[in-house]
Amino acid sequence: MRVWFWLIAVACLSFALQLGVNQSQFGLLWPLTSSILNGTIDKDSFEWLTLSDASLPRCLMAAIVGATLGLVGSLFQQLTQNHMVSPLTLGTSSGAWLALVIINVFAPHLTGTFSAFAAMAGGLVAMVLVVTIVGIRNLAGLTLILAGMAVNLLLGALATSIILLNQQYAMNLFIWGAGDLTQNSWEWFYWLLPKLWPVFLIILFAPRLLTLLKIGGDAASGRGLNLGLTYTLLSFIGVWLVSVSITAVGVISFVGLIAPNISRYLGFTSARSELVTSGIIGIILLMLADSLAVYLSQWSLDIIPTGTVTAMVGAPALIYLSLKKISPQDRLSLVLPSGRNVPSPIAIPALIAGLAVLVVVSSCFHPSEQTNIWQLPDDFAWSIRWPRIVTALSAGAGLAAAGVILQRLVYNPLASPDILGVSAGAVLALVLGNLLFGISVHEISPWIALVGSILVLVFLLLLGRKHQYSPSMLILSGISLAAMLDAVVHYSLSRAGEGKFVLLGWLAGSTYRVTSDSALFLAVGVLLLVIISILLSRWLTLISTGRQFASARGLNVSFAFVILLSITGALCAIVTTTMGPVAFVGLLSPHIAVILGARGAVSQLITATLVGALLLLGADFIGQIIAYPAQVAAGTVVSIIGGIYFIILLFSIRQRQAF
Repeated sequence: MRVWFWLIAVACLSFALQLGVNQSQFGLLWPLTSSILNGTIDKDSFEWLTLSDASLPRCLMAAIVGATLGLVGSLFQQLTQNHMVSPLTLGTSSGAWLALVIINVFAPHLTGTFSAFAAMAGGLVAMVLVVTIVGIRNLAGLTLILAGMAVNLLLGALATSIILLNQQYAMNLFIWGAGDLTQNSWEWFYWLLPKLWPVFLIILFAPRLLTLLKIGGDAASGRGLNLGLTYTLLSFIGVWLVSVSITAVGVISFVGLIAPNISRYLGFTSARSELVTSGIIGIILLMLADSLAVYLSQWSLDIIPTGTVTAMVGAPALIYLSLKKISPQDRLSLVLPSGRNVPSPIAIPALIAGLAVLVVVSSCFHPSEQTNIWQLPDDFAWSIRWPRIVTALSAGAGLAAAGVILQRLVYNPLASPDILGVSAGAVLALVLGNLLFGISVHEISPWIALVGSILVLVFLLLLGRKHQYSPSMLILSGISLAAMLDAVVHYSLSRAGEGKFVLLGWLAGSTYRVTSDSALFLAVGVLLLVIISILLSRWLTLISTGRQFASARGLNVSFAFVILLSITGALCAIVTTTMGPVAFVGLLSPHIAVILGARGAVSQLITATLVGALLLLGADFIGQIIAYPAQVAAGTVVSIIGGIYFIILLFSIRQRQAF
């Protein structure tokens, strides 16, 4: 009872703090409170109007949204028996985001009536896709989190491409995407409140079902529980609650992840008590986050969305959970895809020939709305096309080389610059430079991006040493960093003017704005770093055999690690600075190289760089013609291709575990 009392007391104090901080934007709260208590309040005064129509609705909106997200997080974690599950990691948030982007762009007249149903449909589709990938009996493992990450990346790429192709209809989506609790009336509160009535169904009827699930799926089935119906019904209710909350205030991440874990830490282990206390803790977390957001906004020139603060606080929490909550069965034994044991003699010549053909096609193919034309480009067309071709070739090769190095250094076939957050570190450094100093991301020095990449690498390696660089820990840390980056990016997009679309285009990984000087700098930099990597291939071979073996052969393993990781960071930095972040190239290319038989360090580096160059140049060409006269960024195209590949890879992992 004492813990319940303190929880309620902290919730009340959090409400008072949030109300005071919010009202302090418009004047001191105490004189207003005194006039209300004395009955002398002027209800036409500015202070009263801001209290009644802005501060109070905002505080109560934080209360009902925080309670909903905390309770749904507990529901999902108990349903899957996975303490790292939340609407964010299940992909439901990205599904709802994509659905709302679609309805806002293609059917804006339906937004007012059907936005909540569209968000629910998107969230359900995403969740069904994730569950289909891992199987309903494998929800407790790390594969569920990986599947959610893949779906998040895939749906996020689709949403970005739709926004970039329909900029005039997407202006109002950015602040929503950042997660903002700002209110100027009671309209949204009254809209949301009646739609949250299923919360009571969960509290009243779900605990018995969730208690049965704790004894295991087979045992619960033996007690007469219909697993399929239970998962479907409870998931449907949970996704509905998340969807209407997202529709009202935007994407608020991590509350549903942190609140249930705090509840269990406080000793609430029964199904009903965990649900209820997770809701109360969700209220506290969101109110405190909103108070911090408003306080920080008063010290800056811009409004800081609440969703940005929750992500910045929640990302370290996910990293902490990844260190503390990973069970032995989560430490997946992942292997590279099977393929030839010896290199194919025609692989490299075929890749070079494919690159030559694609360069010619990209140079001479001229799409138009009437008919497609094949002809040699004139001087003007060539001055536009060759920087794009060189950029795509160089960026693909550089990211592929970085992927090979990372996978060999940490013995992790899922390691790549984007999945581990190395690219996110470069992007975060560049976006923060844009936010703090107002410099365009196209003009910031690549040294800034290099610092971001190196810091992330050092951070991951320090964390990974304790767990022998296990795939689970490294990937979850990468997801956390990516979520933090996403929050900063959405904040940046919500505050920027017309330049937000330039920033978004860069974030999509576009070659469109790359200048000839930048393309040449990228090409020379990647070429030098790849040559250095090949010259140091003996280090890679020895380290990938085993650190003790490498040390016994006279290699200074620590020094080699620093040099090879610096090369990886430099590759990510110059690619990201030039054309923005590009996902999955560093994952796919080493895998395809192994399938082609390139298992030695040198052969894998050479083959993977050719594959990466071919992949990204092909994606750039597809992006130019698929929606002509508009263009889809190469990074978006390759993210869709890579997301599908990653999902197939997870399917294969599931199949191997089944036998």
